Amino acid sequence: MNFSSYVAIGDSFTEGVGDDLPDGRVRGWADLVALGLAAASPEPVSYANLAIRGRLLAPIVTDQLDAAIALSPALMSINGGGNDILRPRVSIGSIADQLEAAVDKAVASGVHVILVSGADPTRHIPLGSFVRARGELLAASVRGRLPKENVTFVDNWADAELGQLPYWSRDKLHLNPVGHARVAGNVLAALGVPIADASDPGAPAETHERTSAYWRRYVLPWIGRRLTGRSSGDNREPKIASLQPVELPTRD
Repeated sequence: MNFSSYVAIGDSFTEGVGDDLPDGRVRGWADLVALGLAAASPEPVSYANLAIRGRLLAPIVTDQLDAAIALSPALMSINGGGNDILRPRVSIGSIADQLEAAVDKAVASGVHVILVSGADPTRHIPLGSFVRARGELLAASVRGRLPKENVTFVDNWADAELGQLPYWSRDKLHLNPVGHARVAGNVLAALGVPIADASDPGAPAETHERTSAYWRRYVLPWIGRRLTGRSSGDNREPKIASLQPVELPTRD
């Protein structure tokens, strides 16, 4: 498939958290997909990424979705719900309903949709079995609503290899560069696009901290944000708010 424009919406997974660049920006699988589309296309490709870390599904499928549709892309990736299933109370059916409605709305606007499930971090995080049970229910519900016309589903949750620790960053909740590269490969493969130009992870796998240090650095701050109603994405803007030309890296 060839697409001249691509917009990504979602949370930290789609923003690219865990795939850090030397200048402090994040890259991530959606950026790599844009590069892969551009490398395979005979025409210029433009790309926007409206995803913001910490976002629950509701603002993704309202604010971000409306802004994405307004850009009139040929291709849109939708992901969300990962932060919702970490909350104390959640309706899995409601999450699946919201995702389905967002997909249908995007398709009705003339967009080809990539519905991208998040990867499964639950082998390595606190309360992993609790989160896994919710994730499995959500994954099954979403799969049960497919296939749909003009929708490509990328089931990263079912990618057992991606659940291995070497694909995860130090916080064990976000993918590292290797993990983001694998997701990009999954997406491009589902679209029938060659992955050679989008699969370079750009950095080695993380060294993971011991349990006590891990809790102090990552888990306790996360709990603190939940108790005070804050989010890691507060006051953040999308990293690429409008369609921009994708520039392929030059080769020596």
